[in-house]
Amino acid sequence: MFVGHALLAFALAALGARQFGCSRERALQLAVVAGLFAAVPDVDIVYAPVGLVVGAVGTLTPDVFWETANVVHRGPTHSLVLGAALAVAAGLWAVDSVPARALSVAVGVSLVAVGTAYSGLVGGFVTAAFVAAGFGVATVARRQNVGPGATTGVALLGLLSHPFGDLFTGGPPPFLYPLDVTVVAERVVLHPDPTTHLLAAFAIELAAVWLAVRTYVHLRGFTLTGLVRPRAALGLGYAAAAIFLPAPTLERSAHFVFSVLALGVVGAPVRPFSRGVDWLETLVTGLMAVTVAAIAYAMAYGAL
Repeated sequence: MFVGHALLAFALAALGARQFGCSRERALQLAVVAGLFAAVPDVDIVYAPVGLVVGAVGTLTPDVFWETANVVHRGPTHSLVLGAALAVAAGLWAVDSVPARALSVAVGVSLVAVGTAYSGLVGGFVTAAFVAAGFGVATVARRQNVGPGATTGVALLGLLSHPFGDLFTGGPPPFLYPLDVTVVAERVVLHPDPTTHLLAAFAIELAAVWLAVRTYVHLRGFTLTGLVRPRAALGLGYAAAAIFLPAPTLERSAHFVFSVLALGVVGAPVRPFSRGVDWLETLVTGLMAVTVAAIAYAMAYGAL
């Protein structure tokens, strides 16, 4: 749910900023920064190339590689404790003073030390990437004149909202890492049938995307209904996939995800961007095609 994490934070930040009286442009600015912070925890994918390089020299078996990858992914980068600390460090980094920045760096170094102490050298490496990415987003925020308080706020929103999305699609992360406290022991099952569970999780992802798109469209002064084109109805044809494609599950979902997204590309009105709104028409119509396709598939699957 990488996309959903970022877009949900984007939407919530924009809507919250408007409630606090920010202008539309400022709300969008804060929303972008929040979305970037929400994407930071997934920097733990850097473990993959490192692990593959280590495995290539024969020091790491595939089973150990994936086991370690899962532990690392569900560790420091998806911790509410470390996420909150990184948000504070990001806010301090936005302060224009040497002592504040020194304290910010000290917090970052401490987080890397925690990751190393509790998850070994690999955990320390991933935590370092996590901290570096957070500081990178904080630097972007500072250059956009986002103050320390606002930076801390959107960082908290992005970093702390991200781990909850994994409750539906993977094993729940250790929310209070490095503390040995289990908050949620198992994945939240939306339906006992694995395919229906996948479809429900996909619906949550789509809902997050729609909320972000609707928020952006509204802040830009457009309406969703004015941007959807009839081509989106092509998504109805995806109902046939329930018959011809294997039923997808979380473990085997690539054929479903890629095919339904490809249909969104086909359903989007591709044409020269002669007007400023054309790219929005393409995005919204393509997204509607994907939504129609997912609904059509779910209805066909349920009828089988």
